[in-house]
Amino acid sequence: MTGTVLNVTSSILGQPWRWRALAADARDPGFAPDDLVTQLLLSRGCPRDGLEAHRNPSIRAFMPDPSIFQDMDRAAERLADAIRAGEHIAVFGDYDVDGATSAALLILLLRDLGIEARPYIPDRLMEGYGPSGEALVRLKEEGAQLIVTVDCGAQAFEALAMARDAGVDVIVVDHHKCAAALPQAWALVNPNRLDETEGAEHGHLAAVGVAFLLGAALIRTLRARGYFGDRAEPRLLDLLDIVALGTVADVAQLRGLNRAFVSQGLKVMAQRRNIGLNALITASRLSRAPTATDLGFALGPRINAGGRVGKSDLGVRLLTTRDPAEAEQIAAELDRLNEERRLIEALVQEGAEALAMGKGNHAVMIVAGRNWHPGVIGIVAGRLKEKYGRPAIVVALDADGVGKGSGRSISGVDLGAAVLAAKDSGLLVAGGGHAMAAGLTIAEGQLDAFEAFLAERLDTAVTRSIGDRALLVDALLAPGGVTPQLVEAMDVGGPYGMGWPQPRVAAGPVRIVRADIVGNGHVRLITTGDDGRSLKAVAFRQAETALGAALLGAPPHRRLWLAGRARIDDWGPRKAAELHIDDAAWAD
Repeated sequence: MTGTVLNVTSSILGQPWRWRALAADARDPGFAPDDLVTQLLLSRGCPRDGLEAHRNPSIRAFMPDPSIFQDMDRAAERLADAIRAGEHIAVFGDYDVDGATSAALLILLLRDLGIEARPYIPDRLMEGYGPSGEALVRLKEEGAQLIVTVDCGAQAFEALAMARDAGVDVIVVDHHKCAAALPQAWALVNPNRLDETEGAEHGHLAAVGVAFLLGAALIRTLRARGYFGDRAEPRLLDLLDIVALGTVADVAQLRGLNRAFVSQGLKVMAQRRNIGLNALITASRLSRAPTATDLGFALGPRINAGGRVGKSDLGVRLLTTRDPAEAEQIAAELDRLNEERRLIEALVQEGAEALAMGKGNHAVMIVAGRNWHPGVIGIVAGRLKEKYGRPAIVVALDADGVGKGSGRSISGVDLGAAVLAAKDSGLLVAGGGHAMAAGLTIAEGQLDAFEAFLAERLDTAVTRSIGDRALLVDALLAPGGVTPQLVEAMDVGGPYGMGWPQPRVAAGPVRIVRADIVGNGHVRLITTGDDGRSLKAVAFRQAETALGAALLGAPPHRRLWLAGRARIDDWGPRKAAELHIDDAAWAD
């Protein structure tokens, strides 16, 4: 199962189809229900002796000792001191979902420990990313005796120096790339510190995962001090719904501990204990328990909408409120802002697409425009990356020629490290990130030099990644084999997401009975196989691509193989399955 699937060496999208690599002792072409999950797990890198742990990922099986991380115990001790002394604590979070969930987790935990911490989320447009010295000093002047930054701070050298000079302690909880030198904080907990040893294997954690580990270390520290002699210990596991949301929405790799976070967090979320999440699920019009896909495409974007085009603190307020009426109001506002975000995004997407058409095959596609809303440039960068198959950076320029940029990368290309190197070389005002995403501030006059710098640094990695690209397939099915039972069987190998990809099947051969365009450029198909069994399929956002043209113009006598993700159709009158198409190939 290591060769091409159906001998497809060049599909409609020009790529070969290959079997997803399996461990040497698991290359079995059969797909009987009793071994399908085993094959899915092994093909995603699960060791054979870890199969049982990965079938139902538990926190106990994957949780490391928090003390392995640099500064973790120091941070926990300082927080414990603050709690015992009744100090005023402020939690400074980023304005995205990871920042909101990280801040909410610590605020809820501290509330259970007797401290009502103050949240602070900077305004994306007015303050930009990360802590500013002015904001930290202002928090100190307003009474904060300890500040915890979450999902930011790893590169805040000047801001943290100002906080230190003002006499306020700052604990940094982050996961973004670090430089060799570290800012001056009371403690800096980040698995991506260059001096990490054992903790480095957890560099794929989102900030909310790091915050969860800090919470565990804090409870352990307080327990050792006898703090719970006359009060109940907080149930940290009850906050896993928030951890799951932040992990998936930040596109963190769902391997190791992250799989346990999401798997167990979805179970907590299904109980709808968090008042704000309960309201958000209702506002998202989900009538069933949320899945990992819902976290990324329904709940996460609504939390994000507050920071992108609305009030940055709406997400934290929603996740920490005690008032159902307030939760309902905030959730409705986030739902409205998400619709506004869609409209703004469409306008920026149109302008970015027009510029991208003339960029050629640069290693990294960089487009810049004036009057683009900086709250949606990351989403647009992701769209460009998907369309052109290479890293993309979208820059919104202001009237003074200062650009705020957001980038998205492809597998095997570490964009965050490259952006950090460009900052260290003097090409950027600010910048950082992680392998798959990065943010930056740049002067307009440096755009060409920055593009040249990335081309020189990343050309080899991008070329290698593109050359190695193939559509990876897990199963070959007749059209009638795409059933709800198949979807349910494959779901046992989840949760799926970044680093643990959704199973992909090739189904066919089929003839297209009907094809039309629906929604925002989606191609909807009704097909039939040689056995007369029908198969519904959708190719999202493909109407104007080569794939969309082929599907819409396929002659009725020609047959195709369709490759994509089998999903349950939630909109039909009865439980049915459909195929979400990634690619297609002619069968004759």
